[in-house]
Amino acid sequence: MIDINIANKLRLNKNVVFLDCRFQLSNPAYGFNEYQKSHIPLSRYVDLNKDLSSSVQKHGGRHPLPNLNDFGKLLGELGIDHDTIVICYDDGTNDNAARCWFLCNLVGHKFTFVLNGGYKKWLENGFEVTTNVEEVLPKNFEINVQDHLISSMHEVKRNSNREAFNLIDSRENIRYIGEFEPIDRIAGHIPGAKNSFWKDVLTESGEFKTTEELQALFSPYNKGDETVVYCGSGVTGCVNYLGLIEAGYTNVKLYPGSFSDWISYEDNVVNKIKL
Repeated sequence: MIDINIANKLRLNKNVVFLDCRFQLSNPAYGFNEYQKSHIPLSRYVDLNKDLSSSVQKHGGRHPLPNLNDFGKLLGELGIDHDTIVICYDDGTNDNAARCWFLCNLVGHKFTFVLNGGYKKWLENGFEVTTNVEEVLPKNFEINVQDHLISSMHEVKRNSNREAFNLIDSRENIRYIGEFEPIDRIAGHIPGAKNSFWKDVLTESGEFKTTEELQALFSPYNKGDETVVYCGSGVTGCVNYLGLIEAGYTNVKLYPGSFSDWISYEDNVVNKIKL
């Protein structure tokens, strides 16, 4: 991630591109509408449903990964190549920005950051905003897919009960234990998963906790083991993913389809915890 003050100093650097990722599931038009009202100067808007996901199919979850060739083409159209510094931001929830950050990493972009505290923090600091949408000079972005960053349903299923394997469910505990499920048709969690709510990596003001605090939060998970993160549809899990990276974990993967993909396979077991 990147500090808000450092990001502001980089704002006028021609080699820096801000991506505005604001989005609300309950109101898909919200993000672009807010972008039109005001945004960080020279930033470009990306939409969770249209740009950071592909169409929902039988499998793949509620927010399937976009076609990675198409995503690479989009980055080029947004004026991004492998030498560009990319800073992703949202309202300060960090989930949509983290999803964009993860996708940039997945296609091989090495200089992508999440704006710590998001647009909310930017406004609180009184930094410049604009309504202007500037013309973008396209660049050529060639993808270099990092397959080791993702884990498939079959890999999760094969490894879920393996001892040297961390499977982290990023959803709220009430959904993890299966007491309440507001979105998906089945409640519960993937067998072998432990719960670590994604918002726990953030402070009350919406910034990421310190490295020491994140290390303490994730201390139940052995750093030397493979760690796979999932959530409901592969968005909020990216916040935990980033938190793990900041805590020093190096063998971290995202299960992109997450729980909504898991339950699309009729023979997959779902566990609940009775209190």
